[in-house]
Amino acid sequence: MGKLISSILIANRGEIALRVIRACKELRIKSIALYSDEDLRSKHVKSADEAYYLGPPEPIKSYLNIEKIIEIAESAGAEAIHPGYGFLSENETFAAKCEEKGIIFIGPSSQAMALTGDKMKCKEIMKKAQVPTIPGSDDILEEVDKAVEIAEEAGYPVLLKSAYGGGGRGIRFADNEKKLREEFEMAAAESRAAFGKSGLYVEKFLQGIRHIEFQLARDSSGNGTHLFERECSIQRRHQKLIEFSPSSVVDKKTRSNIGEIAVRAAESVDYLNAGTAEFLRDGKGNFYFIEVNSRLQVEHPVTELVTGIDLVKLQIKIACGEEIPFKQSDLELNGSAIECRINAEDAFHDFVPSIGLVPDCNLPYGPGVRVDTYLYPGCSVSGYYDSLVAKLITWGQDFNEARVRMSNALDEFMIEGINTTIPLYRTIMNEKNFIQGNISTDYLEKYDMLNQMEEQLKEKQLKSAESSIAAALLYSEYLKGQSTINSSSKLSLSNWVRTGSQKNGI
Repeated sequence: MGKLISSILIANRGEIALRVIRACKELRIKSIALYSDEDLRSKHVKSADEAYYLGPPEPIKSYLNIEKIIEIAESAGAEAIHPGYGFLSENETFAAKCEEKGIIFIGPSSQAMALTGDKMKCKEIMKKAQVPTIPGSDDILEEVDKAVEIAEEAGYPVLLKSAYGGGGRGIRFADNEKKLREEFEMAAAESRAAFGKSGLYVEKFLQGIRHIEFQLARDSSGNGTHLFERECSIQRRHQKLIEFSPSSVVDKKTRSNIGEIAVRAAESVDYLNAGTAEFLRDGKGNFYFIEVNSRLQVEHPVTELVTGIDLVKLQIKIACGEEIPFKQSDLELNGSAIECRINAEDAFHDFVPSIGLVPDCNLPYGPGVRVDTYLYPGCSVSGYYDSLVAKLITWGQDFNEARVRMSNALDEFMIEGINTTIPLYRTIMNEKNFIQGNISTDYLEKYDMLNQMEEQLKEKQLKSAESSIAAALLYSEYLKGQSTINSSSKLSLSNWVRTGSQKNGI
């Protein structure tokens, strides 16, 4: 059994840095934070045991600066590095550098990360391991003519994807040869801009799909397990917005079968630590493997709430050589959990980023409500980093209780100074197709959710205006009544408004 380390450097910022710091505190491990000029007053800097200046706000000069991060880790005496998610969390060069310097990287090995990060190599390995994959190209495509050939074989429509990317970046849709040829160069350029490489592959476009992922954990002794599924089908431009567990279309038998496939996928690339196997489910109920995310997921709290397992603490212990302290048969799903990603984006104006000072904020509380955030009154939301400012997670004994708690918590959640995606989530939580589980990755477009959100806002504004006018009229009546009602029989203002409201049908 491994021995827990004494210090961890967190190579990240914001709410995920805070999340790792809290796990460190529980394990009595010294936490070491990093900060750029933009994060001087950030919450994670104040919460950590130590904090070191990293550089200018631009990510390439700070949170993506491998040499500087390693240098700080060595000078601070950090025994391990936790990368969080985003930034360098799936960078095999960074993981390899940690290995070279004798620093524990809390995640998979650089070799496993390289395999999972290369979509084509990973797909080849999965096929050999009898993991079902989506029809399409088996190799990286450098020429558009080869892409056209593969697309005709798979059948239109198809997707063009970067072999090196993730998170929905570098994906293009084509439903005919002309469109495919037009999109090829743009997809290659987008891949180069995001990942520094332009290799593309073609994949059959599955219609009416749901995006379902399985949380994985595997230790250095070869013990592998899955911690059930998360439904991730509510998306915008291939970016997840809402996740929940369990999925309404995954029964006990399917959960066991696909879970076993997910574990087999991890074993085939010798994956260690926590990770996620992602699948697409078509309208006929077939599951197709798409990738392994070799890091902690943004939506990991969903799994924590339905299993009772702290995934960050589990990550740390596995990285220290400990075996997973439970077996697959020990795990049980408990209730239901939902997560909404609160992004600093204006949902009413094509999700344009919203940045600046947050003069005040009110976080929701109550039974089954959890908020992971870096927000506090007087903080600032930077334009240099990801737009995620908070994660709101609710738990209930079933999906409906978790949904109602989420709806109420969204009503309580107030963030001044910036626009967020909260109005969209308020609409979704009470939309009949979401409630009934009729969802797919095109849910927002299929049910015209943005227009529904705008209509609800107009209705709310109208009711608010009507209430204000009614209250003003009633108060006017009250003031006039002062001259005709003697002192012994005067009504209080609240009673006057109440009787007036009843009389006017308000």
